[in-house]
Parts: sequence; C-alpha cells; structure tokens
Amino acid sequence: MFKKSAPAELVARDRGLLWHPYAPLNSRPLYAVTDAYASTLELQTESGTTHRVIDAMSSWWCQVHGYRHPVLDAALYEQSRRFSHVMFGGLTHEPAVELAERLADLAPGDLNHVFLADSGSVSVEVALKLAVQYQAARGRTDRRRFLALRGGYHGDTVGAMGVCDPEDGMHADFAGLVSSQVFIPRPPAASYDINTDSWTVDEVAQQRWEQAAAQTIESHAAECAAVILEPVVQGAGGMHIFHPRCLRVLRELTTEHGLLLIFDEIATGFGRAGRLFAAEWAGVVPDVMTVGKALTGGYLTQAAAIVSAPVAEVISGSKFRALMHGPTFMGNPLASATACASLDLLTGNRAAGEQPHAPDSRWEHSVPRLHRALHRSLTPLNSLSAVRETRVLGGIGVVELDRPVDVPAVTAAAIEAGVWVRPFRTLIYTMPTYICTDDEVAAIGSAIGTAVEKVYGP
Repeated sequence: MFKKSAPAELVARDRGLLWHPYAPLNSRPLYAVTDAYASTLELQTESGTTHRVIDAMSSWWCQVHGYRHPVLDAALYEQSRRFSHVMFGGLTHEPAVELAERLADLAPGDLNHVFLADSGSVSVEVALKLAVQYQAARGRTDRRRFLALRGGYHGDTVGAMGVCDPEDGMHADFAGLVSSQVFIPRPPAASYDINTDSWTVDEVAQQRWEQAAAQTIESHAAECAAVILEPVVQGAGGMHIFHPRCLRVLRELTTEHGLLLIFDEIATGFGRAGRLFAAEWAGVVPDVMTVGKALTGGYLTQAAAIVSAPVAEVISGSKFRALMHGPTFMGNPLASATACASLDLLTGNRAAGEQPHAPDSRWEHSVPRLHRALHRSLTPLNSLSAVRETRVLGGIGVVELDRPVDVPAVTAAAIEAGVWVRPFRTLIYTMPTYICTDDEVAAIGSAIGTAVEKVYGP
C-alpha cells in the first residue's frame, strides 16, 4: 500500500523527483488530490488546506462520465477477475473484439476497420505510418510528407510533433528532430448558434482560406501522403473553432489529388464538439479517424485508429499485408472492457436495470445542455476588461484574455472560488464532465470570472 503522507510531505516527495507535463522538476504550486467523485476533486495545498472543487477540465477532457462511476467501476472489476492483460500478437479476446465492433458501428461511413493503440499520440503515429504505407502500395513511394493545419496539435511523440504547428506550438526545440511538413493556413474563426442551428464566418476570409488551401495542396500533393487535422475545433493549439465547410473543402481536395484525409478526433470525438464525431458537422467521412480521451471514460489509456474499407484493402494487399505497428499493451482487456462500458453510457445502450441510479451521461442529452449552460455562464465575462472574447461549442467553453494568463495566480484564485482549471497561453477554458449540472456549470463560469477579476481587475 501507499504511504499516507500529509500534503506538504507528499509535494516535497514529488518535487525534484517527478516531471509534470510541460513543467520543471521543482514545479510550483502543486496540489495533492486526496479524493475524486462525480464532477469534483478534493485538493489539498502544501499548507494543509482542503478544497472540494469542481473539475472544469474533466481530467484533460477524458473523464466525461465523472469519477467513480458505478458502471465503469463494475466493468473494470469484472474484467480484472478474468485477466488484466494478454499480448495481442496472435491472440484475441472478447473485450477487444466487442470494442472494435462498437467503434465500427458508431464511426461514420465505411470506417469499419480498427487498430487499437495505447494512447492518442500513438494512434496518430499509426495513422501517419498507415498513410505512407498506403501511398507506397499504390506505387507513390515519393509521398512521405504530410499536410496539416497551422495551429494544430496532434501529440508529443516524434511523428505527431511533426504535424503540430511548427512555430506557435510546443515543439519548437525539436525542429532538427521532427520531419519537415507542409502547413495550410489556419481557417478563419467561426461561431455556432445552437438556437438557430447555424454557423457564422467572415465569408471573404473563408473564401481566401479555401483558395490558399487549394493552392497549397496542389503544390505539394506529389510529395505528401495525407492531410491531417482536428475537425472543427483545434484543441491545445488554441481552442480555435472553424466552419465545418472547411472539412468539405479538404475532402474534395484530398480526393482530387489522391491524398488520404485523417481526422484527429481524440479531443472532439464522442460528443465533445456537439456531434458524436466532429466530422458529422460537415457530413464528411475521412479515410482515417483517430479517437481517444473519452473512449474509456478517463479510466485507462486507450485510443484507436479507425480506417475505411478501401484503405484497409490497399494495406492488406501491400508488401507486408499489415499495418506496421504493434504496441505491447495493444487491445488491453481492462481498457477495452471499460471502453465498451463507456460507449454504452455515451450512447444510452446501458442494459435495463443495470446500475439504475448511475448518472446519465448520454452525449445527445448532455452536450446540448452543456452548450447552453456554458453560453449562459461565460458570456457575461465579456464585460471584464481583460477578456477579449468568450466562445462555446458543445461541451467546450473558452475565455480568451487580451494577455498571457498568469497561470499560478488564476489557478489559485479559481480554487479559492471552488473550481479547478488549467489555463494556457491566453486561454482559461473548460470542458466539464457530461454529468456536470447546470448549477455546477454556473459555478464554473462564476469562478473563472472571479479569478480573472481578482488577478486583472474588473
């Protein structure tokens, strides 16, 4: 069992020992998590003060059903009683097959072949390697580069870093390590009105972008294997929302030039962006779609690359007849069983009578409600002097400041107001759990407003 340390002692043990994401070894401040339930975390400061806070981040966007969900707990426990892990080379098992069948059923169009990966970044690596294999199998061995959008983020592994924004991203120090790729300008910002079910964008800016995208793709198609992008919402690249029309344009251009189209739906999938998959905003089917984060409800790390039938057929007829990747924990039974339970919760397929008092996190019910609640709670913050704008899509709410966020100060002020946030750049944003109540969403907006006002003034 673990040592039971006081918060100050636990933080002291951590500091200088553990690296945290994008933080130094002596990172300050650190908050010790002592409990988590539903949409809340219990945090303790180094001084020993305890705060029960709403997790406005849903654990970096993945804990959509909340903490300690009885259905997910039960799925994890039941599978652990059978076997926790077996290699996937030459073996198969019920949880992995069941999960792949469900993903193929849920994914749009003919995306019905599944490669189970062990993280979102790895699923992107698989998609990129698949695209190069596909082009080589078609006799296009010179097509080994990729086209991506400015402002995009696809993960921290080497291949994924290469298709992230090379200048405004987090990987500038690795320019000599990652491959040089080709970048299409970032699409213009757009907004969605849930009441009229309509999108708004500057038409002149949109047409200019479409022309630039066409020119860039035409100029580089002969050396590129695929176009990769986060559909409709760019996440860690700035919470940038753009018009679904861009997806249709890219689908037409990739088809015309023999490129694969890869949608990175790791952040946007499973309802977060207002549709089950963001691709559905445009009625577009990519050739490859990567999913992760909410896939297991935040319980275990797992992701997938879902591939169209025509692309899978080409891979099956290629030199190796295989998609050349094979993680040790591929198809992990614990993760697969939990993912199946998570998909049941997301789609409302939970068996009748099973955990009848469990909270409802069906995305079709929860996400439109979250959109309206976030709009109500964040829009008033536009009156604060430091706020440049607020924006909302589905279960994503963004407060953009007119200056870089003082992360420690804003985080501490939000905790004092009862909410956990993790700002970056100029953004204080929230992606609540799907079970977050309207009152909790209102509390999130209020706490963000209080933090901004405390740090920057009214």
